[in-house]
Amino acid sequence: MNPILFFTAFLGVFILLNMYISKRLIAKLDIKEKHKVYLRIFLVVNFFGIIGYMLGRYYVDIPNWLYFLFSLPIGILFLLFCTAIIYDISRVLLHHSPISKKRRNFFKRSLDISSLVVATSLSARSIYEARHVKLEKINIKINKLKKPYKIVQLSDIHIGGLIDKTFIHNIVQRVNALKPDIVVITGDLVDISIAHAKETLSELKNLKSTYGTFFVVGNHEYFHDIATIIYTLKALGIRVLENENLYIGKEGEGFNLAGVYDVFGYRTKSYIPEISDALRGLKESPTVLLAHQPRYIEEVTHSVDLMLSGHTHGGQLYPFRFLVKLQQPYISGLHQHNEELQIYVNKGTGFWGPPMRLGASSEITEITIEPAV
Repeated sequence: MNPILFFTAFLGVFILLNMYISKRLIAKLDIKEKHKVYLRIFLVVNFFGIIGYMLGRYYVDIPNWLYFLFSLPIGILFLLFCTAIIYDISRVLLHHSPISKKRRNFFKRSLDISSLVVATSLSARSIYEARHVKLEKINIKINKLKKPYKIVQLSDIHIGGLIDKTFIHNIVQRVNALKPDIVVITGDLVDISIAHAKETLSELKNLKSTYGTFFVVGNHEYFHDIATIIYTLKALGIRVLENENLYIGKEGEGFNLAGVYDVFGYRTKSYIPEISDALRGLKESPTVLLAHQPRYIEEVTHSVDLMLSGHTHGGQLYPFRFLVKLQQPYISGLHQHNEELQIYVNKGTGFWGPPMRLGASSEITEITIEPAV
């Protein structure tokens, strides 16, 4: 899409959201008019913050503290919009409820106060959740596996802006403390120009595991010169799986690790995922497949025991979960897709857009695959 057209459409959506909040929430509150003016001024300031975020992410270098402030308005606006919808529905139901006018006025004031308190509290909570990466531990039983292996999965780190060298350094230290057999990164690692990401990426060469670090591209790699990103990661000693597989562990005791390009390659007509290539020449052992988007599982018809994915961010801000579900069959966690195949979806180690998460904490996943019997 043309950048100017995208920028215009992007801002147009947020203008409409602001209008709805102003007309259906602020205008209906039983507060003084001057307080309504203050709230509308806040919406205007918040909107200009969104413009600042777009400029800071893609066009202008700004200090990290200012980028943080500019990153918040998108999340705040979305939570306000969700609050406004719930408030609007509740207000209409209350208006038509068969109760006395006195009680209706009492409940209306309570609704006004609680709506503002909830919106403020959720915004604060979501900022906190985004900055605290949880360790998720899970054991997955695999048929015909001879011995246990520890896989640490990272996904959707989105290096750029607030995801900087310090953030990655801390993640690397936490991963190394787990003493994994392998580390896998399931896409959307880089979300800025590779020239600006190199110093941060260099921290990943400090990852330590028995058999190495493995990576498959996500859709965001296609936006930032995917070929250079792949080359840079290989230079750091990270094995990029490009529609291919290799064997992990001692002969007869390990498992196949396969990886494919992202389905976004179908749109770009380059770096296209090919499951047949990825599974060619498998050894007689279980197979773990790395594929960025969970919906790629529909193309996996045989020979795979476990698929590891990301992309969804678990919805990142809870109401988004329902929109993500329209596109992806699985949002987070472990699922039994069919009799043979399981899938685990990582909620993302970083975040995209606003530094906010609600009901979908960032995660490092410690996966222990173990024999089924």
